[in-house]
Amino acid sequence: MAVSPLTKCGVRIVSSAKPSLNDAISELKRDLGDGDFQHILAYYAIDYDADKLSTALSYAFPDIPVTGCSTAGEITPVGMTQGGILLVAFPKNGFRVHTGLIEDVGSFGVERAVQVVRKLKSQISEDKDRLLHDRVFALMMVDGLSNAEEPLIAAIHWAMDEIQLVGGSAGDGLSFENTSIMYDGQVVISSAVLVLVECEVPFRIFKTQNFEPTTTKLVVTAADTQNRIVYELNAEPAATEYARAIGLMPDDLGPFSFASYPLVVKIGGDYYCRSIRNMNPDRSLSFFCAIDEGLVFTVATPTDIVATTASALNSIKNSMGSIDFVLGFDCVLRRLSSETRQVNHAVEEIYRKHNVVGFHTYGEQYNAMHLNQTLTGIAFGYAS
Repeated sequence: MAVSPLTKCGVRIVSSAKPSLNDAISELKRDLGDGDFQHILAYYAIDYDADKLSTALSYAFPDIPVTGCSTAGEITPVGMTQGGILLVAFPKNGFRVHTGLIEDVGSFGVERAVQVVRKLKSQISEDKDRLLHDRVFALMMVDGLSNAEEPLIAAIHWAMDEIQLVGGSAGDGLSFENTSIMYDGQVVISSAVLVLVECEVPFRIFKTQNFEPTTTKLVVTAADTQNRIVYELNAEPAATEYARAIGLMPDDLGPFSFASYPLVVKIGGDYYCRSIRNMNPDRSLSFFCAIDEGLVFTVATPTDIVATTASALNSIKNSMGSIDFVLGFDCVLRRLSSETRQVNHAVEEIYRKHNVVGFHTYGEQYNAMHLNQTLTGIAFGYAS
């Protein structure tokens, strides 16, 4: 059980790691209390049956809409869990929450996304004293197995105009089999939930990453771009060539090596990660992000995740004057990398210090970008 104090902006954050769904719901209901809430974000492990969880949340919190998704791990007020439920409840005072469902993101996501954005923007209240990007932000949770994040986020960013967006791709631990999205009492797949939040307190959208490029290059010479599968790198079997580049044998490849030796691409002078999801039986490599033939990867190595994360959050705190809490979307490979280097407890301590909550993802969204091996999020301050 983990309960944060009521945040200064009125958001309440509760979590439970009880294996019994009934026990977990009872604990969450007790700890959330009787606040005047208008919307709940729910991030949940695949240990729970999503349909039963959705039904249970509807009974426990009647008349409060719930949106959320399955995770590759939860970030709670007392640390990281893999097998829990996190609820973030927004009060009616100080916030106005608008939500929309984008279904079938693989086939019709772009068209539907634009329609949803326009509908949600039409619901935003007028305020002549504050600029739109200073009082409204967007969150997105998307099916992490849809392979549709890039065109979807590009369409949403275009339709959003000046409204900033962050979000995360739903996970299912490290199974890569069944992710789910929760929206208004139903559980859906191949979908995304878009949330627009009008906010009276100050906030800051951010991203941080911890890797540096080497001089080793790998060129995609054969790929299935639709399914994000690379068959050849440098005209050699993909897993064989990647393993050679990082000094391992192909049979030794796995999530921890993918986290320790990420592949990055250079866009506009900056490097962005294109992480490997898994090795397939034919020694091809499946990716979390879009790939294409001719793409040039650079092998990277992680930098100090503790120092970079602390620096990023301290910088935000200094610029805002204070951090009330942070809603974060943290790549599962960052967690695996910190586990490999045995610094998980130090990262958890940083998250507790800045009241970071959220979930581990299969990909992160930041304005027009779909990213990997990154922490994106929104930091909330409080009115003086």
